Amino acid sequence: MSNSYEVGYKKPPKDGRFRKGVSGNRKGRPKGKRNFATLLKQTLEETITVSEGRVRKTVTKLEAALKQLVDKAASGDLVAARQLITLVRSAEQTAVEPRSKQLSDVDFKIVRRALQRLGSSADGETGDAQ
Repeated sequence: MSNSYEVGYKKPPKDGRFRKGVSGNRKGRPKGKRNFATLLKQTLEETITVSEGRVRKTVTKLEAALKQLVDKAASGDLVAARQLITLVRSAEQTAVEPRSKQLSDVDFKIVRRALQRLGSSADGETGDAQ
């Protein structure tokens, strides 16, 4: 080893470094390992064949589970009815919230000033309008 190389903070000895192409974490995360959310999504998107009366349909597992929940609730199962009501309310809130968001007074003033500035710069004027 050369005497000109200084060993110290962030300068390990050359013979103690990892060689090129060799990982320092040999038992790291296995490739292709999926998390719970990914597995759940894939499982719910799998298709199954169900029969309604004499008709056979191919639906996702999520659709089949929702159909069963609705059928149980309709037949008088109170636990299923509560779960269904909770799901419906959650879905309604998710669908309504993005549309119901409005600008506050402060946000409205900021947007109006920005539009005024853009309008005045497009006209070739300088300074603030109003």
